[in-house]
Amino acid sequence: MTLVTPVIHGSHDRLDAYLKSIRQDLEKGLQEPFETLGNIHYARWILLEPEEADTKAGTHIGARLVFSSDFDGSEDDHLMGLVSGCPDLIDNMYSCCKEYPAPGARTAESRKEYLRRWRVKMAASFVGAPGRALPEVRQESELRNYIWNFIHKGNWTNLSAVDIHTKIKAEISARPEFQWAKTPVPLPRIKWLGMALLGIILLVLSPLILIWILLIHFLYERSDKPLGLTPSQIDEAHVRKLEEYEDLENQNQFTQVLIMKPAKMRVITLQGLMLFAKSLIKNLFVSGKLMGIPTIHFARWVMIDDNKRMLFFSNFDGSWQQYLGDFIDKSGWGLTGIWSNTVNFPRTRFLFTGGAYDEEHFLAWSRYYQAPTAIWYCAYPHLSIKNVMNNSYIRNELMQELSEKKAQQFLQRF
Repeated sequence: MTLVTPVIHGSHDRLDAYLKSIRQDLEKGLQEPFETLGNIHYARWILLEPEEADTKAGTHIGARLVFSSDFDGSEDDHLMGLVSGCPDLIDNMYSCCKEYPAPGARTAESRKEYLRRWRVKMAASFVGAPGRALPEVRQESELRNYIWNFIHKGNWTNLSAVDIHTKIKAEISARPEFQWAKTPVPLPRIKWLGMALLGIILLVLSPLILIWILLIHFLYERSDKPLGLTPSQIDEAHVRKLEEYEDLENQNQFTQVLIMKPAKMRVITLQGLMLFAKSLIKNLFVSGKLMGIPTIHFARWVMIDDNKRMLFFSNFDGSWQQYLGDFIDKSGWGLTGIWSNTVNFPRTRFLFTGGAYDEEHFLAWSRYYQAPTAIWYCAYPHLSIKNVMNNSYIRNELMQELSEKKAQQFLQRF
């Protein structure tokens, strides 16, 4: 869910100070407001400053509070959980925003309806481990750790992999706290029929797509103006502010506020690419990798301001530079196709070449349009997306009858 809420003029500093206090609590491990809800994988608030909202696009919108969350269950339950479980937090934040209910009119229902009012529809999203609810992610991590300790405390001399697997299965079956592990979890598989249908559609549309790409190139790309900065030329104060909230855990967050190029063809191009991306995500990228990148937990694209701006949110493993480097190496064409429709992107040719492959200028552009995340909550910062998927495979293989080869592969998961 994404909410974009206008801030009352004159309340910016008070809101900023409160966001910093919550962030400091989270950094100290005080996560109770979020932990008690039990269904939020990630949440973040961004204070979209006037300079990002106005100066870079030549408009006068003012500061806004942006909220983004990745959660289990329905949106209605999620909103009710926020306003019921964290009423003081919600009141302190959104009383700085326009038209928030007056103190005497604040109820769970009025708070929920206020937040719902500012919901923004996403253009596309990616989930690294589809269908894995937060309790399952945590349970499976505990299961894996228990088995790891059991293996390392045991004596397995002269036992085959099948024998070891059998003893592990017996141990877990006898533990009351792991009875849930006897039920395998359904994991999504590649939908080849959907991919075949997508291929047919692309084949039929290929002449129009080719003409469209040529029009984009000759009408717009040759006259596009790239940012032209290198990483060392990006404002140091801006970079320091971004780095304050990076590399605190094994995971990181990334937020961008991008301005669309003004041509209508650019918006249509992006919408077409979003449809393509959603189809690939639904049918192909279902096992922890996006375009071959095995580090992304959740990612989302959101259009705001009548398609004049795009927000991009990502939660990923590793460092910022490693994350973008993976994008360049493994999906530079896709990265270029989407982001080249925003201003100051490195010069692109025929929609999918150049652009992100100009690594130095792309990294500088990414930093320039990256927005500081005021608050970031992660429910399992110690787990990579590989860990999450691997733990589900352990659960599913635990109660099976395995061959010697399969049992060896099972043990290698530890």
